[in-house]
Amino acid sequence: MEYVIVMDSCGERTEKMKADERILAAPLTMQVDDDVIVDDDSFDQADFLKKIAASPNSPKSACPSPDFYKTAFEKAEKRAYAVTLSAELSGSCNSAVLARDLLEEEGSSLQIHVFNSRSASVGETLITARIQECEEAGMSFDEVVDTVEAYIDGQNTYFVLENLETLRKNGRLSNVKAFVASALRIKPVMGATPEGTIIQLDQARGINKALVKMVDYIVDQVENPAEKILGVSNCNCPERGRMVLEAITKRIKVRDVIFVDTAGISTMYANDGGIIVVI
Repeated sequence: MEYVIVMDSCGERTEKMKADERILAAPLTMQVDDDVIVDDDSFDQADFLKKIAASPNSPKSACPSPDFYKTAFEKAEKRAYAVTLSAELSGSCNSAVLARDLLEEEGSSLQIHVFNSRSASVGETLITARIQECEEAGMSFDEVVDTVEAYIDGQNTYFVLENLETLRKNGRLSNVKAFVASALRIKPVMGATPEGTIIQLDQARGINKALVKMVDYIVDQVENPAEKILGVSNCNCPERGRMVLEAITKRIKVRDVIFVDTAGISTMYANDGGIIVVI
């Protein structure tokens, strides 16, 4: 294969991506009490959500090893790309960079670039799709890197979750102000900074009102939507996800849409009922 794209498993591969041998998954692992779950095609979302709900402890995750990335990169003949969860949220990006550095030290002729998505979930999916578009357009390695880094700069991530406990317990909400969520049914509308950390944009009483506010933010902030692909990921709530997708596409015209179920890591953090939107 002339090139490979290695996306860590926080990103959801579409069925088309799964069928393409050039698009590889780098699985993270998750742990709920004594159970260790690999975030690969064997992941059982329903069983995992049951384990989380039944445990008094917060689930943990571990990123792919540099050796895994190194082996995956070596499947390419000329060019290799990695797409990782935001470096502000995981060590996955650092693992991929270490793998690239090891290959460079060994004198490998591979051209390798690690894309820090500064996002998660379907944000990684969109970046992977953009890399492949650039490759299929016949761009040089440097042109692909420049084009996709510019695409990441213009990408925006939004989400509304039913349950923030996993994010909170794992220290991922350091920039989010405190709020009385459970007693008043307050649901925050969340986003990502340009650096890839989580911020609170707004809040509403009840998830439906929060989703409406999220849609408003998306519609108001998006630039040149007709040139963009809209990505929506849902955690065990496809009807809610479709509702959000339709609410957005009724108000703005986009080039295409990608609608996916959350994979393991996204399920762990989004939790049952969460919606993630990237454009």
